[in-house]
Amino acid sequence: MIKIGIIGTGSISHEHMQSYVNHPEVELYALCDLNLERAQAAAKKYGVDSSRVFTDMNDMLALDELDAVSVCTWNSAHAPCTIAALNAGKHVLCEKPMALNATEAKEMKQAADKAGKLLQIGFVRRYGNDCAILKDFISKDFFGEIYYAKAAYLRRNGNPGGWFGDKTYSGGGPLIDLGVHVIDLVRYLLGNPKPVSVYGATFQKLFNRPTVKASTEYSSAGKTENDVCNVEDLASAMIRFENGAVLSIEASFSLNLKQDKGEIELFGTKAGAKISPELQVYTELNDYMVNVDFTNETALSFGGLFQNEINHFVDNVSGKSDTCIAPAEDGIELMRILDGIYESARTGHEVILEA
Repeated sequence: MIKIGIIGTGSISHEHMQSYVNHPEVELYALCDLNLERAQAAAKKYGVDSSRVFTDMNDMLALDELDAVSVCTWNSAHAPCTIAALNAGKHVLCEKPMALNATEAKEMKQAADKAGKLLQIGFVRRYGNDCAILKDFISKDFFGEIYYAKAAYLRRNGNPGGWFGDKTYSGGGPLIDLGVHVIDLVRYLLGNPKPVSVYGATFQKLFNRPTVKASTEYSSAGKTENDVCNVEDLASAMIRFENGAVLSIEASFSLNLKQDKGEIELFGTKAGAKISPELQVYTELNDYMVNVDFTNETALSFGGLFQNEINHFVDNVSGKSDTCIAPAEDGIELMRILDGIYESARTGHEVILEA
């Protein structure tokens, strides 16, 4: 049995914990959180012995029998927790974003290389059914050359509160929290081309709008009435890749639009596609413009999404697979993109991404 530890038992960690519990070859073995009460509650829920609940990650990482950990902390702790775990000889699945910046991300990969351990990044959208269908079409050259893409992850009133709005802990707002999902998904679908330049803009106009009388499902486990909000509430950017393809991205926590929006569009020389949320395909047939409908389910199914990710991590840790589809290298490239967008927004100019 592979013994797994969790560092950080907030909201997203429950997706990890439940998926590990579901895996027949895994024992969810130890938990760590600065909030002891929260960690103890998670231990009780998922059947972890109370003697293996910690508030100091180094105490948990000292367990020789522990094979691997998931790092599910706030963003600023991703690098130090991951590096500590790797130095302790544990494999690591680190939630997205990989770190606060590319410098930290590179240090994490260096630690993984030195330890000879796996560092997988939590790009969970790579494991979705919608992604699998698109990858199937792309592998058969259905779209031809995909040269332009658009991605939007927009919330009308969706700042989760807690640490998400505090730049010290989050590193930024919707760009680093939401945009990272769709930027990575598009880049993955395009075959992971190298980013070469970005032009971005960020706005801090609406903040978290705490007095708005609207129900929201976006709530951090640490949300309070006195939360800091000093991150952008809207980000927009153009990303150019070395193969000539361009991606336009929008992400928001707060924006005066009709309703939340999540969609991805791909434009190729033979066909185009849109996920919003169902997959739609547009092409030409017998010299007519046609739209293709699917009879099977194409909208992203969250059921099993994290399970697929955890299963892949376990397969790589156990040696059943020797190819990680969300490696540290891809996390570094994403951080280079995000660093560039924030710098472009600060200066008002295009940023050329140096290797």
